[in-house]
Amino acid sequence: MNSPKRRSRRNASAMRMVGALLAVHREAAGYTQRSLAERFVISEELIASIEQGRRPLKMDLAVQLDQLLGTNRTLETAVENMPEVDLVPRWAEEYMDLEREALALSWYDNQVLPGLLQTPVYARGVFQNDVPALTEDEIELRVAARMERQEILHRKEPPTICFIISEVTLMDRLGGDEVYVEQMLHLRELAGLPGVTLQVMPVGRSFHAGLSGPFILIETPDHQRLGYTEAQRGSQLITNPDEVSILERKCAMLRTQALNPHETRGLLDRLLGEQ
Repeated sequence: MNSPKRRSRRNASAMRMVGALLAVHREAAGYTQRSLAERFVISEELIASIEQGRRPLKMDLAVQLDQLLGTNRTLETAVENMPEVDLVPRWAEEYMDLEREALALSWYDNQVLPGLLQTPVYARGVFQNDVPALTEDEIELRVAARMERQEILHRKEPPTICFIISEVTLMDRLGGDEVYVEQMLHLRELAGLPGVTLQVMPVGRSFHAGLSGPFILIETPDHQRLGYTEAQRGSQLITNPDEVSILERKCAMLRTQALNPHETRGLLDRLLGEQ
């Protein structure tokens, strides 16, 4: 028996953009949501839902709206070119912009290897664990986007980045043994890059400043210091200097508690030797 075809996911950010375009053109043409809905014999709620990005604008309606509002195929073109997948959740887009321009990053993670350190096959293993499950096309698009982010590590003038990762993340074998070995070799190579400091927080410590969870510290080109944390289905960009200071103190303590960079390279060598 054939399994039902999986419906493609709509791009929530793009739906909001198309809805906002419709609202601007509707108001410019002098229509209310109700009068526009009456013109097409559809519900006012449908127009409101489209404009708020809760429902997609269908192509046939987009064509009719362009004709009525005189928008020269603007809505039709937007619907035709709307991507199907949100590669980056809207709540993470602001961080991605900051990461791209950062002078310095300090990154602590105890759940999974930071995205900037992942190999393609490891990243694929991470995305294959998403719930609900992603399609193969969605996974490949997200892996490609993650690899593109890593360009900052290889710039002529790369940012200064300190990674502190939990040894627990080195124990997981997402994707299998071959993926694990490739990822460990990749970490060993990255540990030697200019501007990159890699430290491992070993298991069994009687002290640990990172029990509250992962976080990232960012220094912007204008030397503003920010914090960033992620949780299930959301994130927080921290701008309050007092709150950023707390994360900076946590990071400073973690750097003293973790293995130093030389010891970390030795740990990676031992783990690779055990394969």
